[in-house]
Formats: sequence, structure tokens, C-alpha cells
Amino acid sequence: MKRFGSLRGNKKHKDPNRSTVRRQSEPHGLSGLSSSPSTPTQVAKQHMFPLESYKHEPERLENRIYASSSPPDTGQRFCPSSFQSSARPPSASPTHHSPSKSAALAAAPGPAEAGMLEKFELEEEAEDSESGVYMRFMRSHKCYDIVPTSSKLVVFDTTLQVKKAFFALVANGVRAAPLWESKRQSFVGMLTITDFINILHRYYKSPMVQIYELEEHKIETWRELYLQETFKPLVNISPDASLFDAVHSLIKNKIHRLPVIDPISGNALYILTHKRILKFLQLFMSDMPKPAFMKQNLGALGIGTYHNIAFIHPDTPIIKALNVFVERRVSALPVVDESGKVVDIYSKFDVINLAAEKTYNNLDITVTQALQHRSQYFEGVVKCSKLEVLETIVDRIVRAEVHRLVVVNETDSIVGIISLSDILQALILTPAGAKQKETETE
Repeated sequence: MKRFGSLRGNKKHKDPNRSTVRRQSEPHGLSGLSSSPSTPTQVAKQHMFPLESYKHEPERLENRIYASSSPPDTGQRFCPSSFQSSARPPSASPTHHSPSKSAALAAAPGPAEAGMLEKFELEEEAEDSESGVYMRFMRSHKCYDIVPTSSKLVVFDTTLQVKKAFFALVANGVRAAPLWESKRQSFVGMLTITDFINILHRYYKSPMVQIYELEEHKIETWRELYLQETFKPLVNISPDASLFDAVHSLIKNKIHRLPVIDPISGNALYILTHKRILKFLQLFMSDMPKPAFMKQNLGALGIGTYHNIAFIHPDTPIIKALNVFVERRVSALPVVDESGKVVDIYSKFDVINLAAEKTYNNLDITVTQALQHRSQYFEGVVKCSKLEVLETIVDRIVRAEVHRLVVVNETDSIVGIISLSDILQALILTPAGAKQKETETE
């Protein structure tokens, strides 16, 4: 029997003398942030950011962030018992604060240090500026700080059939799953909705011809065929890495999902997303100094994409929309009527409904027909104007829980797109001097 698992990772320390019990999965959802470990830990230096603004679960988050601890082994991934038994929870250790660069140079001056001292002081002065407040906040928190206490994680074995894997994504309400290869005893990649789109794009012929590759291929077969020239190692991050590193990895690698993997046990703990990270940051914004750029509008800041915007029409066939997804490497397509007005949006997530409805054998239907089968209530396209300030944009995209806003003019005609990665780039990476990213891809 082929296997895939819906796994629930519990972040509390396990008793090494007690066997791990696999629990039944609970409904998927964005749960609260992690609670403090049950074992005593050494308290690190208090962060510069007050935490009273976390309105939903203040006592749980406050305890987690002020305590210095490393994540334990979950011990709940589908893998042979011999592999699980070797995992040990990492021990808690105190946090050490390194002296600044300039202080280190001043303490041990040398012939080359004198000329470098001024440069380092200028760097520290820029880092201490008000514009870098969000960057410093993300550097002061670990990925482990925003991993839920308990969450669903679906893992696929690479020997599972592709068709069953996509049905499992739909059934569990998730958009991606790590891939486990038994031969290597490690995670080797991710299966996402983008893979589903690529399979349909590559192999669809007509409603009269069955897509054999989707019906019969295993995940490992698809990876061998599709990734033979573009294979890249799985991009992941340690729970002890900073959130700044997580944002940088997401944007640098042009991915939307970043698995958090315990380097000691090899267990997958969570999958980080732009949405989760921005929501975490926004919860604390009211307690931090507000940078001047938050009061500037999108036009002045130049955030977003405003040239050569990919879009479709209500009568565009689904197969043509999938072609645009693949060729333009975008994650959503605004639906524009004959007058140029934005009336809807067709995202990659909407494509998975083809699997839910088992209608992927007929991709000649129109986008309008396909959108009638949305599995979730659609409140309409979330829009904004180039004249609105960044603070308003951040609040709107977090509250709406969407991945992008469509920028429109007075007549509701499309002007551009601003995505979560655009916003994180502007808030965190640009003040840090990171290179401006290219057009968003997935």
C-alpha cells in the first residue's frame, strides 16, 4: 500500500522514556503561536520590542519569546522506526549576545582595524536607524517562535501516485506537502499546486484523451521527468534560524513555502509562508517606532509590478490560463472584462478545484465556468490604489488574508499587482540593503 501521512507536530519536549503516540489529525487551520516549554530554561536578555500588542494569545507568545530554548524532536513523521529512534531533542542552551563589530575592533586594534572602524560604525548607525526597525525585529526572533503549538503537516512518500497526492491535498485543505524518499531517508522536495498545473499544461490534449501521466505516474516518476534538467535541492530552514533569514530565503529562492526542518532529528516541523510571517510582524507593529516609509504611498515607494501585467478574460479557456501561469510564472491572473474593469481573479489555488471536482479532463471550459466551483466563499477581488500609503496596504492584505492586492485606478481598470513578497521585501530586506528582487514567481 502506498502511504502518505497527515502529521501533527507537537512542539513540547518529549519524555525520552515514553514511546511516541501518533494522534489523529485535527482540522487544518492557522492556530496560535507556540507556548513555553514545560521544562525550566535559562532566560535570555529581554528583547527591545514590547509584546503587549499580541491580542490573541499574549501569555503563550510572551512566554515563548522571552524563553531561550531549542525545538524538540516531534518524532511524528512517517519514516521507519529505526530512523525515528535515533532522534534526540536538542537541549536548551543560553543565548549569547556577541559584542558589536566596532567594539571588537576597538578592544583589539591592529594596523588594518583602524581604517575599518569607521566603516563598521557607519553600518551600525544605519542598522540602528528608524527605517530598520522591522529588520531588527525579524533578526531578533527565530522561525520556531511562529511555529504553532500544534498543526497539521501532510507528508507524501515519493512512491505515491500523483493523482492520489493531489486528491489528498484537497481532502486535507493544504496547498503543499514535503516529499519523503525512503531510499535516502530524507526529505527531497515539495509537491505543490504548481506541479498539478505543470502536469496539466504539459500533457493535456483534449477532453477526449485521458491524461495518462496524471492517472498513472508516481511522484518519483514525475520528478524524474520534470526535474531532470532543473533539479534543485530542497530549500529548507532550521527552527533556530532568524525570521530575517527565512524572509531572505523565500524571496531569494522565489518560493512561497519554506519547510522548517529540525537539523538534529531530520523531522519537518512546519511550513513557513509569506502570509504567516507578515501576520506575525503586523501584530507587533503598533508597539514599534513607525518608519517614515510607512506613510508614503505605493507610487512614491515603487512597490509592486506595474508593467506587462498578465491577465485573462471571463471567456478565456482554462487551458490557456494554465499556459499563462507556466509561461509568465505568476501566481494569480486578474480577470478583466471588455471595458478593462477587474471583475475577478483566478489564482493557482483555484486550479486545485479541478482535482476536487474531478473536472481536469476538460480544460476547454471558460474561467467563469471554473470559478463557479470555488470551494470557499469568495468576497471579491481585494484592491488598492497607488495613492494609498504602505501602512494601509499592509493592514488590508493581512486582514483579508490574501496573497496579493490588485492595484486599480478610478475606473477599476488594472494598474498593477502588489504581492506579499513585494511587501516583505520593502519592510525587511530593502532597509537591510538586500538587492531588490525580480518579478514575483512561484
